[in-house]
Amino acid sequence: MNDPETRDLALYVHWPFCVSKCPYCDFNSHVREAIDQDLWRGALLADLAHEARETEGRRLSSIFFGGGTPSLMPPATVAALIEEAEGHWGFAPGMEITLEANPSSVEAARFADLASAGVNRVSLGLQSLDDAALHFLGRAHDVDEGLAALDTAQEAFDRVSFDLIYALPGQSAAAWEAELGRALSFGTGHLSLYQLTIEPGTRFAAMAAKGELVPADSDESAALYELTGGITAGASLPAYEISNHARPGEESRHNLAYWRYRNYAGVGPGAHGRRGGKATRRHRKPENWLAALERDGHGIVEESEIGARDARIEALLMGLRLAEGVACTPDDLEMDKVARLSAQGLVAYDGARLRATPRGMLLLDSVLADVVRVS
Repeated sequence: MNDPETRDLALYVHWPFCVSKCPYCDFNSHVREAIDQDLWRGALLADLAHEARETEGRRLSSIFFGGGTPSLMPPATVAALIEEAEGHWGFAPGMEITLEANPSSVEAARFADLASAGVNRVSLGLQSLDDAALHFLGRAHDVDEGLAALDTAQEAFDRVSFDLIYALPGQSAAAWEAELGRALSFGTGHLSLYQLTIEPGTRFAAMAAKGELVPADSDESAALYELTGGITAGASLPAYEISNHARPGEESRHNLAYWRYRNYAGVGPGAHGRRGGKATRRHRKPENWLAALERDGHGIVEESEIGARDARIEALLMGLRLAEGVACTPDDLEMDKVARLSAQGLVAYDGARLRATPRGMLLLDSVLADVVRVS
């Protein structure tokens, strides 16, 4: 506990409510026309207080407001949570407070008030700079509305990130290169760039099964990934994680806590946490979470010890997503497989830190399965 970073704690606050259904949100059943804001503010503060009691002696390095539509949380609720969090834990230098936002004009109109409440970083879900692609992705906003929200965000917040999805059906390398170049021209210090994935049970999976959607093949995806890395590095926003790119010093402090396997607390319906060698999971349904808070003083539905073996595996799985790699000993690894993958140019290991190479990042799932010692 003498090293300041071993004391640091990240805090995730989950706001479960959505304003409308969307193809990505798994909380569609949590759309509400009316919300008792006083009730919810008090409940979130009570859940926060429980986590503070369980993590006494730590300090906060970041807060992340995520979930359904957190940018529609009342600024007074955001301010109250930030103030109480600082009172419980204290803030580390360079405190990062991020809020996820959709790029709608309704949400953008609240950015100044959210900044006044203490938010200093926003993550904006633009997803595409092409109207046809936004329609395909099921987004409610168009490019003009999204870019207007980006302008407002850059005026209101110290730091701004936005995400884009690429490797869309039929998207050429030239089209993606032009879109990424335009994205870089806006001057944000952070970009999250994700390839489209077809998850089971989603609308995209059903379309693919019917032949209505033809995903990019592995060679196309690999070429686009390498193109992306080259362009962002050339623009001084290198990849520091498999899908995240930032100017040095503007990496997401909160997400780095996850990938570096640091402690984080989760508050609100459906939130997960990892702190003090325990994994926590809160009730997902808002009504069940509220009932648990009234009954138990917290919204946790499951809390379990993380064994040393599981913690080692989780740390390796998360850390290899990072360009910096992960600190580990030969005892953590299948060294014969590490040697083989190293000879293939997929990983690099210096006896203290294991890294996936850019080529290895393209095959990260199979690399992870090979190198992590599970016994």
